[in-house]
Amino acid sequence: MATILGAGIRIQSISEDFRQVEMKLKLRWWNKNANRTQYGGSIFSLTDPVYSLMLMGILGEEYYVWDKEASIDFKKPGKTDLFARFEITDNMLDDIYRNTADGDKYFPEFLTHVLDNEGELISTIHRKLYVRKKAKYREVSNE
Repeated sequence: MATILGAGIRIQSISEDFRQVEMKLKLRWWNKNANRTQYGGSIFSLTDPVYSLMLMGILGEEYYVWDKEASIDFKKPGKTDLFARFEITDNMLDDIYRNTADGDKYFPEFLTHVLDNEGELISTIHRKLYVRKKAKYREVSNE
């Protein structure tokens, strides 16, 4: 399993097709805030840039994939290790392919729920991506 050095973030699993990823944020002394709970920046980092990397693995060289914007809604303090699960479905991919076929920019949105050891919701992260088919792979160029 890969670890994001220094952040206490660990990739627990990645499916071979890049459609499912599970991550863990370990509660350590260096990522606690003044209230001795998970630091908000660490919680946010747990989800960055997972969806972009998943789509890059799925869509391949033909597409640009970038994070465009994100927000976090803290529901309650994270007092334990935290977990996030990411999934890209066939419907999501169909939307991306359909909306980018002619070279248009598309901004798919994803919602991630961060849970504690008990399965309680700690935060919700909304992320919007930028996806566009590269010019040399487009049927019609829109540059």
